Amino acid sequence: MNQSKNIGFRLPLIWLIWLLVLNSSAQTTADTLIHADSTISIYLSSSDTVVIHQTDTILVFVESSPTPLVPVPVPAVEQEIDPKSMLKVISVGKIIWSLIFLFITYLIIKGLTKLLHMLAERSARYRITVKGFIPVMRILGWILAGYVVIGGVFNPPVETIIAVAASIGIAVGFAAQDILRNIFGGLIIVIDRPFNVGDKIEIGQYYGEVVEIGLRSTQIVTPDDSLVSVPNGEVMKQSISNTNAGEPNCQVVAEIFLPITVDTDRVRKISIEAAQVSKYIYLNKPIKVLFINEVHQQRSYLKMRLKAYVLDIRDEFNFKSDMTEIVLKELINQKVIDALDLQ
Repeated sequence: MNQSKNIGFRLPLIWLIWLLVLNSSAQTTADTLIHADSTISIYLSSSDTVVIHQTDTILVFVESSPTPLVPVPVPAVEQEIDPKSMLKVISVGKIIWSLIFLFITYLIIKGLTKLLHMLAERSARYRITVKGFIPVMRILGWILAGYVVIGGVFNPPVETIIAVAASIGIAVGFAAQDILRNIFGGLIIVIDRPFNVGDKIEIGQYYGEVVEIGLRSTQIVTPDDSLVSVPNGEVMKQSISNTNAGEPNCQVVAEIFLPITVDTDRVRKISIEAAQVSKYIYLNKPIKVLFINEVHQQRSYLKMRLKAYVLDIRDEFNFKSDMTEIVLKELINQKVIDALDLQ
């Protein structure tokens, strides 16, 4: 028996495999190929002989015997990422092609954004609706570009993607928490849509028209023509007041202080007529005039609030200024009030 074993070890590897295949039907020997990422238990007898060659694949040669079998566990060999295989995934050529593709994607998204802005500005009625597609188009465009670069150009194994994503996620999670919070806030704004591009909103101390909803921040233009960038993380923390909620028209309130003894019926009639003839008015919605008693500088006044809707939200302050001038002028001309009462 010992002599036959010595002869088997001297045979070339190819002959050894061939003999194992021939003798497998007689159940005198058994061979098992064990990959490095597997864990098995081999049942051996106390007098069996095992020869293990630890290479990429472990070859186990077992000579059977009639004695009782004993389970022998074979531990798994951890598979490590080969640096050479990583170089095949990330090569200079693939990096160059990825940069070219991302640059082309940037130009396409920028061109489509400008085109949608131009189309939106041609009609006040559809301006907000058209501009509402811009942030969705931008986000979907970059997601598609990332999928093409990762899955089409680099095409790494799934295990590599999971390992790299986990490593980057841990590193970025600690180093860029604010940036990630703003990005998630931007995605929530696009999905939940509390406001759209073109809406008049109030966030904290800022009020103005939304001109852009980005992944990091939301930009609004104030009445003083100042561009304010509010981080999306801060936007999601605060209450948001939306003036028009996606419609091209919005309500405007013009306030005028009048003497406490003024004839409110005549003031209401003059104010409504002035609003009806304004070039900014939207007549499909009602016009209301309210009076509120207020004390200012130890004197009692009636604060008149003229509430009406304008055709275009961008004419909000033009309408407010127009109403203030016309109403006061008519009240003085018709002697409803005296100019000295306004001092």
